[in-house]
Amino acid sequence: KQFFNQSLKDIEKQSIFDEYSDKIGEIIIGSVQQIQRDRIFINCDNKELILPKSEQIPSDRYRRGESLRAIIKKVDINSRGPEVLISRSDDQFLEKLFSLEVPEIDDDIIEIKAVARCPGDRSKIIVHSSDKRIDAVGSCVGMKGMRIQSIVRELNGEKIDIINWTDQPEILITRALSPAQPSDLYIDEEKRHAIAVFEEED
Repeated sequence: KQFFNQSLKDIEKQSIFDEYSDKIGEIIIGSVQQIQRDRIFINCDNKELILPKSEQIPSDRYRRGESLRAIIKKVDINSRGPEVLISRSDDQFLEKLFSLEVPEIDDDIIEIKAVARCPGDRSKIIVHSSDKRIDAVGSCVGMKGMRIQSIVRELNGEKIDIINWTDQPEILITRALSPAQPSDLYIDEEKRHAIAVFEEED
């Protein structure tokens, strides 16, 4: 009986590992089960997922029982079995939120070229439309800003700058730094390094 129970537990652990390994990079919705200083336990379909402190948005405040969205980041195996780690601060979480809100991204008409993020503070996302008739930035912002506002609410007011992609680094960097205007821009394309110089007030 003991051997049978142990075998059953091993199979359960393996099935959780397999299920969540296939879901890495996907968004889950779960409820806050237990709050600890260095991590939070989230219940999702009766499975316990872990949101470590390092993967939380600094401005997040959690209450037991409340609903929460996050991305599955990785699955580890330790002596207690599989540990599913989720994240709200990962760049990919922002990308996935845009995919959910902007159908054109899901349909591959708009491509997210790059994301840079200070979770809870500010993010910059570079987008490009393969269809010249579709405005990539406008589509991501949505009518009266509805699409972007939905994402900003999810991220507790994180400011999001959406930038139109170009293959010219000096234009791209200038757009990314807008509304501040660099007075000088030094670009080393080989080392992929740039220095932007600003007036004091910028």
